[in-house]
Amino acid sequence: MAAPTLRRCCGRAAGLWGGLRRVHQQARQTGRAKGLLAEQCERGLFQEVFPAQSAEEQLPELLAPGRPPLTAYCGFDPTADSLHVGHLLAVMALLHFQRAGHHVIAVVGGATARLGDPSGRAKAREQLAAERVEAHAQGLRAGLRRLFDNHRQLFWAGGGPLGRAALLDNAAWLGPQPLLDFACGAGGRLRMGALLSRQGCQARLRSAEGMSLAEFLYPALQAYDFLHLHRHHGCRVQLGGADQMGNIMSGYELVTRVTGEDVFGITVPLITSTTGDKLGKTAGNAVWLNRDKTSPFELYQFFVRQQDNIVERYLKLFTFLPLEEINHIMEMHAKEPEKWGPQKRLAAEVTKLVHGREGLESAKRCTKALYYSSVEALEAMSDQELQELFRQASFAELMLEPGMNVLDLCRKANAIPSGPSGYQKITDGGVSINGIRETNPETVLVVGQHILKNGVSLLRIGKKNYYIIKWLQL
Repeated sequence: MAAPTLRRCCGRAAGLWGGLRRVHQQARQTGRAKGLLAEQCERGLFQEVFPAQSAEEQLPELLAPGRPPLTAYCGFDPTADSLHVGHLLAVMALLHFQRAGHHVIAVVGGATARLGDPSGRAKAREQLAAERVEAHAQGLRAGLRRLFDNHRQLFWAGGGPLGRAALLDNAAWLGPQPLLDFACGAGGRLRMGALLSRQGCQARLRSAEGMSLAEFLYPALQAYDFLHLHRHHGCRVQLGGADQMGNIMSGYELVTRVTGEDVFGITVPLITSTTGDKLGKTAGNAVWLNRDKTSPFELYQFFVRQQDNIVERYLKLFTFLPLEEINHIMEMHAKEPEKWGPQKRLAAEVTKLVHGREGLESAKRCTKALYYSSVEALEAMSDQELQELFRQASFAELMLEPGMNVLDLCRKANAIPSGPSGYQKITDGGVSINGIRETNPETVLVVGQHILKNGVSLLRIGKKNYYIIKWLQL
């Protein structure tokens, strides 16, 4: 298919949404269950489908309840060792396919990450060594496995069979692929005009840096992923972010040219910051899904801080809550906006999916300890939670000596200057222990008050300087 035809088909995607709205209205009027496409159109998760005409004609029926399962896949390049919130909508799309009884494949791009996706980039990515890519791939596989496991254990109550989920790495089939075999096979079916016509490719070719052959080959390798998965796993749907439409079009072109069978692509929205920047590693604003990079508390707070004008949309995109329940949550919010009900529910649902029940409880403990000065929450916190919550805090291990007082603690922790100025810092009210202000430097430390049951003291100097004290041999 020539590039102009591809662009025309892509531009007609709006017609598909009209068809999906009709499907949704018919389902509502007749009482029939909504299909996957109609439901996700209503939620706003599926943004564009390609090719528009055949998708409108075939996909609603293929994905209707009661039909044989299809297989869908989405790729995740290991350019870092963790997924981030920007990836989460693509994972949600896979999970919604799985919940509808379809089979899903998450592909870690252990091969394609070596080249780097040029989509939406003004300059080439840093090339990664094979060892680094493999280390990153292990992190992504662990994160994806955790998301699928948490969904199955915590969010799937039944109502039909849950589709199969597989986790693959494209290095398994692209790594052994001889260059000449690839060039003569898949390379012979892809057309230069289509690849060169893409807006991103045009912009890079006109730039001072230009585009390397490695980057130019990226869409071809991703297209081969679709062909391989179609041949070996019966995959007919590729999912990806809205910036992946060009790569999806290449996959569609290759599969249809080689097999003559209809396949489809579906994109999901890009999540952006308040300034409109795409959330991710490149922009430096990633909210990671691995705990060692972004704690459950930090993830929870990211969603709690979402403003009213975005929270309803995020409830539809990032949670499995029924639309009727989301409407009720928003109605209650209109009556009691000071409670931040939608934001708290959103944060709880996402944190539980990413980190499990214990991760959500950890986020809540940290929230109570930091924002509500809850001694009970502090006492229940592990060393890991304390260090996650107070990442910039100094950590000290001390022995409790008889008669040790507030001034001794502050000096041993190197939290105040020596001499009169440190003494005055306490008397002026600049020191608190476990959320309680101490203004008498001579106050003797008391176990159960200054030293919590978990053998920890949280010392704060001023408003933002924290010190975590771990007491030894209490």
